Parts: sequence; structure tokens; C-alpha cells
Amino acid sequence: MNETPRTDAPEARRPDATPPPPFDLLPGAPDSPVLLHVPHSSRAVPADVRAGILLGDGELERELDHITDAHTAEIAAAAAAAAGTVPWRFVNRLSRLVVDPERFPDEREEMAAVGMGAVYTRTTHRAELRPAGFDPAPLLDRYFSPYARGMAEAVAERLAAAGRAVVIDVHSYPSAPLPYELHGDGPRPPVCLGTDAFHTPPALLDAAREAFGGFGGVGTDSPFAGAYVPLAHYGREPRVHALMVEIRRDLYMREPGGAAGPGAAALGTALAELVDAVSRTA
Repeated sequence: MNETPRTDAPEARRPDATPPPPFDLLPGAPDSPVLLHVPHSSRAVPADVRAGILLGDGELERELDHITDAHTAEIAAAAAAAAGTVPWRFVNRLSRLVVDPERFPDEREEMAAVGMGAVYTRTTHRAELRPAGFDPAPLLDRYFSPYARGMAEAVAERLAAAGRAVVIDVHSYPSAPLPYELHGDGPRPPVCLGTDAFHTPPALLDAAREAFGGFGGVGTDSPFAGAYVPLAHYGREPRVHALMVEIRRDLYMREPGGAAGPGAAALGTALAELVDAVSRTA
């Protein structure tokens, strides 16, 4: 039986149609300064991007198990539902194997040394992901740049509406280090808070330590450091605050790539507590 193609299906779009943005901006309270950023939760890889990846289907699924911050979008959604002042959410719709929107797109990115800059050429286990000589420019133009513009605009909107913006990155990381990690020999606490000297004020860090204090330990900048701020604001706008929340995956899921457990709900509640503490801060 023939079926009429859905008009929202990728194959049904005209070649000249404007592609959808590679992210979802989910609205919160009009006066909320908080933007929950979820960049690595998706496993989606468009077919044309998949064609340029060297891994077989089974190998790709295993790589996605390792590289995806599974269930972090659900944790952020639970936090938004529980918070007294609903935060805004900026969620990547695509896998970080398409582009990694949190990497620098140039020589400033230290992860480029292991083939994991803005466009990955190596896997978590340092195997070849894309062929030698791969040109990342089309992926950067199609996905990275629109994402960066979208985040910059979302932050600017929080500044205009609330007078400040607080970007809270929601990530997860494996309980055991993977070969791609440059700093995997350091502590791996249940919750790691990534900070930036310019954009992470002490009050934000203290609020996060308080909110996540019940999970067995909170560390700072190990095994992952830093916090994401759009380049348009980075090092320039002191009203933009930022913190990265890295949750060790054994707290809430079966590794790698398994189902979420009851810890996910508790983490959503803790994240909501952080959102509310930040929202109350002048």
C-alpha cells in the first residue's frame, strides 16, 4: 500500500527548504535568568552524516553508548517541572558525533589532539571515526554555527529579560575513564562541577555544592573542567554566569548506554533546587 509522505519528514522537504535548527529552545518563566543547556543527550545522526562515519552499525551503537550523556535531557526536564521558577532549556537535537557544540572550532580546542575537536575524527577508544583528510567545514557551517548563534541569542534574551543569565550545563560521565580522556587520572566524584574563572561566581558554586551534597561527594574540575559560555559573551559579559554539572553515570543508569534508574529522579530534584537557589539570587 502506498503512503503519502509526511510533510515533516526529512525526505519530504524541498531541497531548498530551510532546515530545522539543530536544537530545541524550551521556554521557561519570562523572568527566569536560568538556561539549562543539554548538549550531549541525543543519539540522533542524520543519514547523510552517518554516511561519512566509518564504523559499522553495531560499532556505531557501541560508540553512542559511550559518548552520549544518556538521560540528561530527562533530568533537565524533571528539574524544570519541579522548579518554583521554571528555567529555560536549550537541548541539542543531534548527537555530538555530528558536531560537538561545546568545543572551540579552532586551535584553542585541546581535545583536537585526540581527534575530538568540534567535529570528531576519532572515537572514545581512539579508533578512526572519519577518514583521513575529512573536511569538517560543511558540518560546522550546517550545524555548529547555527547552534552557536542560537545559544548566543538565548543568553542575550535572558540578559534582556532578567538582567543576568545563568547557563547550567547538564552532562554526565562514565565511572571509569575512557581512552580519549586527557585528564582521566584525576578524581571522579559522584558530581563534578566545572567552573570558569570569569563566569563562575562563588555563590553559584556554593549553591551547586549544597544542591548536590547528598550524592556521596561533590568535586570541582576533575575529571572535566570549565563551563560553557557562548563566544559572543565569553570573557566579556560579567552578567553571564556559567557552571557545568557533570554527573557520574553509575548514580542513575546502567553503563554504558543502559536504562535510567531511580537516581535520575533524585538528580532532577537536586537540579531543581539549584535552579531555584540561583533564581532567588539577585
